[in-house]
Amino acid sequence: MAHRICPWWIGYLLACPVRRLRQNPQEILAPHIREGMIVLEPGPGMGFFTLDLARLVGASGRVVAVDVQPKMIDRLKRRATKATLIDRIDARVVSADSMGVADLRGTVDFTLAFAMVHEFPDASHFFSEVAAASKRGASLLLAEPKGHVDQPMFDSERQAATDAGFKVVDRPSIRHSLTALLKLD
Repeated sequence: MAHRICPWWIGYLLACPVRRLRQNPQEILAPHIREGMIVLEPGPGMGFFTLDLARLVGASGRVVAVDVQPKMIDRLKRRATKATLIDRIDARVVSADSMGVADLRGTVDFTLAFAMVHEFPDASHFFSEVAAASKRGASLLLAEPKGHVDQPMFDSERQAATDAGFKVVDRPSIRHSLTALLKLD
């Protein structure tokens, strides 16, 4: 399967407030996030989850949002500034080859991989980078859209996460998504 990245302009649809009726970020994230955490969010788009993550980690926490599309990061920064949350968000434009998070080695408490691993050229490389950036016991919420990812592909992604040192601990229910909550051994 060819790996295609969601066009930047789709970010406007993905960040639409109406989406909250079907996938409420607070409900999805609150069970996993505490104040003071360092959260990694690859592929944040224009920040549908990012702003809520920033609220949940509080003033002492940080959200590191990485995306290959400069326009997505630009819009995310604008939205974060308007919401007065920009000081909690480290938004980075990265290359397709690496998330550029080597500086986070062993510090990340939680990673949100929401509807984006299927766009990554190499799931094994993705999960290896996440594992290297994560603390022991860190959590990873993997969610993929049922319309884009079938069960065998999701199982392959989950196996790549397991190979990188993560263990499935739960299967949270998220509407229209295949999901797994994993912890780093």
